[in-house]
Amino acid sequence: MTSNDPEYLHEPLDDELSLDELARRQGVRPVRNVHDMARPHVFESDEELAEFLAHMAASRHADLA
Repeated sequence: MTSNDPEYLHEPLDDELSLDELARRQGVRPVRNVHDMARPHVFESDEELAEFLAHMAASRHADLA
């Protein structure tokens, strides 16, 4: 098989594309303001938020010992 073989030519797979190209194709834009990332009601309750924060804190400190 040579590079001129039509079966060899293919659209690049996602893991073959650069991050810039993936972002362009997906219409992703840079974050200009952290407040743009805020979404209301991401967590259904204060308890769910507390569990998430506790999990994040534990995972960050897991490899420090």
